[in-house]
Amino acid sequence: MTGSHVLWSLAAIVALIAGVTDWRSRRIPNWLTVPAAALGLILSTVCFGLPGARSSLAGLGLAMLLLFPFVALHAFGFGDWKLVGASGAILGVDRLWQVFFVAALVNALIALGMVIWQGRLGQTLGNVGRIFWAIARLQRPDRSISLENPETAKVPFGVAWALALVGCAGAKLWGV
Repeated sequence: MTGSHVLWSLAAIVALIAGVTDWRSRRIPNWLTVPAAALGLILSTVCFGLPGARSSLAGLGLAMLLLFPFVALHAFGFGDWKLVGASGAILGVDRLWQVFFVAALVNALIALGMVIWQGRLGQTLGNVGRIFWAIARLQRPDRSISLENPETAKVPFGVAWALALVGCAGAKLWGV
């Protein structure tokens, strides 16, 4: 098994555990994400030397940087943020981009399915418009459309991330 296979496998296992816990409790625990990030950095360094360490740190930093605005706007939770950061540390910056793209598509499909199922498509489109309008004015969106509002439909991003990462890992591990 190559170093790349080890890292993809670890990332998939971490994502699966996070996805299950996010589905069940809408939380992704620190006991999972923090050691996973450290292990990713260690394994990347052991498998690929200094370039592996650099890629791991860059993946961690990129993930945290890309999701931070969404966390600050309460559109993502801190657990999601740390999960993606840990995945970046495990996979490195180059592999992380692939998972980000697939996760964005999976998350969008889950969100669309949820709002259609709940009969909230019109309300959701209006909320998205309000969010973009607030961002364009460099303001924080109304709290009534953030994760803080218990009535807001919430997509468990850990589930979308897990589906995307496991799919990408499977494609890499089985040569698809």
